[in-house]
Parts: sequence; structure tokens; C-alpha cells
Amino acid sequence: MVSVWGLTDRGRVRRENQDSCAYAVLADQFAWGVVCDGMGGANAGDIASKMAVETVEATLATLPDEDRTTEDGALLLQAVERANQRIYEKATTEPACTGMGTTLVGLIIRSGVLLVANVGDSRAYHITKTGIRRITRDHSVVEDLVEKGDLTPEEARQHPQKNLITRALGTSRQVRADLFQREVAEGDMILLCSDGLVNEVTDEAIYQQARAGGTPQEICQRLMNETLEHGAPDNVTIVLFQL
Repeated sequence: MVSVWGLTDRGRVRRENQDSCAYAVLADQFAWGVVCDGMGGANAGDIASKMAVETVEATLATLPDEDRTTEDGALLLQAVERANQRIYEKATTEPACTGMGTTLVGLIIRSGVLLVANVGDSRAYHITKTGIRRITRDHSVVEDLVEKGDLTPEEARQHPQKNLITRALGTSRQVRADLFQREVAEGDMILLCSDGLVNEVTDEAIYQQARAGGTPQEICQRLMNETLEHGAPDNVTIVLFQL
């Protein structure tokens, strides 16, 4: 059985919430979810994130009942491409939406197989009894510097360019999403989140809250409370799946 809960909050500083999310459990071991973070400071970032979530939701509504991992992955990438096309078209034809864009991280869980697609710096984590592991790789300036060895992960968290992303939906006619596949087991948790969480709460703190027990709703609320206690300068979105 898969259970899921999600929370989104504008945080302590931002005047509006440009994050969006959606999720659904379709059967005992079958679920999907998505988190999008409208580009901070860009025009109509909230519109971009909502359009992306709506497009993913509409596309994944056509998921077949049969267990077909390859087709699930293709459909998840198709959902990302469709979202990008819709946002790009609106951004290039409506002056009020010029420059808008959004990150995206989405997943499908089916019968012990997890598929994750991402564009930008919203993340997916796999949490087990033995630890927490980030699934996605941020498409960001600081992530590239970490990969090159020019920054440590700890330095990246405090870097003044930590919010500069190198890939987003809606900023160009085509977008390339990364696709990941993992096996998951009973007792595992999968976390989707915007950078508003991970910029304020460490991976170890996330793990401790997850392993403290409770329902997905209770864990999400504890994570949100901890983020707000740290000042929450950005919008925060958390979606947690529990197997």
C-alpha cells in the first residue's frame, strides 16, 4: 500500500507562493506525484508551475493499468515535454508571462519500481531504514561546481549563486529531463521537494524527521515546521510517499 501527503507554504519572506504540487494513489502499489517551483523573480512563475502540474496530471491520467515500466518512463518524459511546450508558448506569446519558467520533479511508483524525472533543482530523495539518498541531480550553477570539485556540498549550501538554475521548463522550445529508475521496498519513503526545504534543512535532518515515525502527513508537517523555524526565506513544498 502507498500512502502520500503534501504541503506547500509561501514561507516567511515571499509575498506569494510560486510552488505547485499534485499527487495521487491509483492502486495499492501504484502512485504518481509532481512538485514544481516557479522561477523566483521571473514574471508569472506561479502560472508556469501550475501549468506544469496540470499538464503532468492530465498526461499521467492516461497511465495504463498494466505494469509496463518502459512505457511509464516514456509517458513521464512526455508529460515533461508537453508541460515545457505549453509554458514556452504562453511565455513567448503573452507579454505578461515573458520570461516565466519552472522547475519540475515528478515520479511514478508501480509494483516496487520507482521512476523519477527532473528539470531544475527541485529534488527527489529515497529514504530507507539505513539512510537517505538523493535520487536527482540539480541542474544548477553550484551543482556543476561541486561536480568539478570547485565547491564542497557544504560550501554550495551557502553560495550566493545557489539559486541559479541551468535548466528549466518554459525557457526554451525544447527541454531535456533526467530520468532515474530505482527499486523500492516496503517501509521505504520517497520525498519530492522544492529547494525551499533543502536550503534550510539538511539531508540528515530530513532523515531524522522521516525515521522519527508517523504518517506522511505528520512527517511533512514536522519538516515544514523545521523549515519555518529556520526562517523559510523561500516557498516550501514537500510531498512524501510511504510504502
